Amino acid sequence: MTKATKQISKLFAAMVLAGVASHSFAADTIKIGIAGPKTGPVTQYGDMQFIGAKMAIEQINAKGGVDGKMLEAKEYDDACDPKQAVAVANKVVNDGVKFVVGHLCSSSTQPASDIYEDEGVIMITPAATNPDITTRGYKLVFRTIGLDSAQGPAAGNYIADHVKPKVVAVLHDKQQYGEGIATAVKQTLEKKGVKVAVFEGLNAGDKDFSSIIQKLKQNNVDFVYYGGYHPELGLILRQSEEKGLKAKFMGPEGVGNDSISQIAQNASEGLLVTLPKSFDQDPANKALVQAFADKKQDPSGPFVFPAYSAVEVIAEGIKAAKSEDTAKVAEAIHKGTFKTPTGDLSFDDKGDLKDFKFVVYQWHFGKPKTEVSPQ
Repeated sequence: MTKATKQISKLFAAMVLAGVASHSFAADTIKIGIAGPKTGPVTQYGDMQFIGAKMAIEQINAKGGVDGKMLEAKEYDDACDPKQAVAVANKVVNDGVKFVVGHLCSSSTQPASDIYEDEGVIMITPAATNPDITTRGYKLVFRTIGLDSAQGPAAGNYIADHVKPKVVAVLHDKQQYGEGIATAVKQTLEKKGVKVAVFEGLNAGDKDFSSIIQKLKQNNVDFVYYGGYHPELGLILRQSEEKGLKAKFMGPEGVGNDSISQIAQNASEGLLVTLPKSFDQDPANKALVQAFADKKQDPSGPFVFPAYSAVEVIAEGIKAAKSEDTAKVAEAIHKGTFKTPTGDLSFDDKGDLKDFKFVVYQWHFGKPKTEVSPQ
């Protein structure tokens, strides 16, 4: 063997060893995909999901990881767009990620979950509330938030029993989440004997709502429920005040964002919103809230703690299964009860939480929201 050949041989051996080392390092981490909007009109909600999940990963790793392995965050931007969500789901699979916290919007979560179920990837959404996501018999799909089939009645019952308006309108943004929850509210109101005078869809992304506001005024509407997200409702609130519509408004957790106050300004005062419980106010979570504060992050968003809990459920599911095989982990999650900052979580056969309650809050411009749910 010549000197040059020996050098080539040593170089090849070093490359092989480096490859083995690299593979070994990769095998010593458990990849957790975090999928949601990093761009687009609802990035504020994506931020909640990302900071919650990443905090959980950081704190679990600080305690030694999962069975000696560190968790590794892999972030994906689906912009809350169904087509982009499908592309993200395929990339998750190609990246070898087996566990996902996400997606956020129901319309993105559903098509992505089809791919995850087929490819053996566990998905836990901390934000998608449309019931259809978990009605297809999938075994690898879970969520750490409640359903619109619970949120809609919570809103409808509150409207009928406590607000008692004279003329009601229910509007939505024609999307899976917005139209789904608006329909649930309408059905609840009608069962309670409250007539819905206007039930109409708007286009997400529109800026001028003059025509619908005029229709609401013509029908003497004094209460409006909106199913959708804050960018549109913020404009509807502001324009309604400008055009003299004297009505009270309500929306789901998709509008419960400080950005709605930035858009609507004073017109956001008194808005009713259904949200998960304010987990950041729970004394048991004081240390965790401080950990967010130390990073100058806001833990009060509705999806922060459910995203944190989603990571904890994955980690504890792996431990319980004594395996990273997703079928075994999913089985352990279905069977287990998990202590998390959002409570002791257990799941039904569909992957939904067995017990989750939405709370009604009143929004205030420039001040913290106040709970108005009946005790």
